Amino acid sequence: MSSRFTLQTDIAATPSAVFDLARDIGAHVASMHGSREQAIAGVTVGPVGLGDTVTFRARHLGIWFTMTARVTEMDEPTRFVDEQTRGPFRLFRHEHSFEATPQGGTKMTDTIELASPIFGVLAERLILVPYLRRLIGSRNAHLAACVR
Repeated sequence: MSSRFTLQTDIAATPSAVFDLARDIGAHVASMHGSREQAIAGVTVGPVGLGDTVTFRARHLGIWFTMTARVTEMDEPTRFVDEQTRGPFRLFRHEHSFEATPQGGTKMTDTIELASPIFGVLAERLILVPYLRRLIGSRNAHLAACVR
């Protein structure tokens, strides 16, 4: 069993610009300053591409975690997927999609699927999903501010 949620963010930039920013390790690390996240292995600067891995170390919920993710799918400039290959979750899959809006901006959609390593769906729904929804929302607000 796993949990899934979607978060949409409107950004005043082209899908191509938002796609590139969302793949940039520096932008990601800057957006996660509150958790002291650092890229420590794999691609640690610049954009990730298909097949690339990156290992992050960060403090979440008061605990230090290390997580490695691989970019498993990419349809430039409309979509990419990263999935945990090693880390704290039984499953962690993050689909990023980018759609042009009539106003000339981008609707960025994050779809996260996760499975907790302990306490299953209870931990997912009570702790992990709300925490990750806030974390991704904060990340997205940072990205939106970067393109203005």
